[in-house]
Amino acid sequence: MKEYSVVVVGGGPAGMAAALGAYEEGIEDILVIERDDRLGGILNQCIHNGFGLHTFKEELTGPEYAYRFYEKIKETNIQYDLNTTVIDITPEKILKVINSKKIEYIKAKSIILAMGCRERPRGALNIAGERPAGVYTAGTAQKLINIDGIMPGKEVVILGSGDIGLIMARRMKYEGANVKKVLEIMPHSNGLKRNIVQCLNDYSIPIELSKTIIKIHGKDRVTGVDIAKVDENLTPIKGTEEYIECDTVLLSCGLIPENELSKGIGVSLDLRTKGPEVKSNFMTNVEGVFACGNVLHVHDLVDYVSEEAKQAGSSAARYVKRERDNIAAKVKLSALNGISYTVPLEIDVTDIEDYTVRFRVKEIFKNKYLVARLDGREIFRRKKNLMLPAEMEKLNLKRDDIVNGKELSFSVEEQ
Repeated sequence: MKEYSVVVVGGGPAGMAAALGAYEEGIEDILVIERDDRLGGILNQCIHNGFGLHTFKEELTGPEYAYRFYEKIKETNIQYDLNTTVIDITPEKILKVINSKKIEYIKAKSIILAMGCRERPRGALNIAGERPAGVYTAGTAQKLINIDGIMPGKEVVILGSGDIGLIMARRMKYEGANVKKVLEIMPHSNGLKRNIVQCLNDYSIPIELSKTIIKIHGKDRVTGVDIAKVDENLTPIKGTEEYIECDTVLLSCGLIPENELSKGIGVSLDLRTKGPEVKSNFMTNVEGVFACGNVLHVHDLVDYVSEEAKQAGSSAARYVKRERDNIAAKVKLSALNGISYTVPLEIDVTDIEDYTVRFRVKEIFKNKYLVARLDGREIFRRKKNLMLPAEMEKLNLKRDDIVNGKELSFSVEEQ
């Protein structure tokens, strides 16, 4: 049985950054396991630009961003196995993996979970109708066009205004399709503002809020959809139905962290993020098992994924070297009024000099105050002109800010 100090599950942006973070801490025997035929993960099919502004101070496409990290990997002793899938992990940190040749077992001193996330499929949306060809998740359509060179369809309706749905509206338009509408069940878009402007407004693609698809028509191929307005409970309103003729439906209805392996090993999951509960060093409740990237919580920007994953890799390396201090002072984090969740849920004050807490708001807030309190004492207050659920918020902390505290709470307040 092969043995490594650090094994990273997933070779996307999080996995590569985590491996590099561990390597920079002096760990030589690192293995990255990737089920695809190349490193880079979802970035390899994201040929649009907008990546790397924070990390490299320039605008890159997804493949360019991935290649920058791949080049760094090649300059190290980090090993990576491609076309290899982890099918099980035991509490003793033994990984069962399968490739085209055989099943084998790998022993790890520490494991970093970086499996990314998957899209919500049609089956999770309860849309009536048959099962005709022409219904795709937005990511599947992106792969078909950008990797396989296959056009999914010509007359398109998109359900969901997540970033990938917005980007695919523009991409389909580029390729000559008629994108009839983007529908969003919520009263606000779930994509970044820049993507609303650059992908919809700039191409005169209409978006209709508080609307959803209630039925897909067609037996062999999609022929059209019924749409309707929804009320404040997201229930379709009778009498508002409308039929739209189309041959393709793209679904961009949310991302779910890929946590089957996490659950199998006994990792506790946060019901709000659907990802692991982690401390400030990104360790889960399972000793020696860390998590980072979109498997932890869904990010807006890949730059933040890389930043977070590098810290997770460094923590895993320190764990292997037993350099991590015993937890002498812990601060619990709580999400209060208007805040959906925080990552992490707990900060080990002995383990940080500077730390970034990331969180999201539950709804659109205009001209409200973002407030942080340590044991009820206000330590941060800032007026924000606009806060959106689609855009992650963050607060940078220093040890001196919280060293004597027990609980750090975040809330949105009027004044």
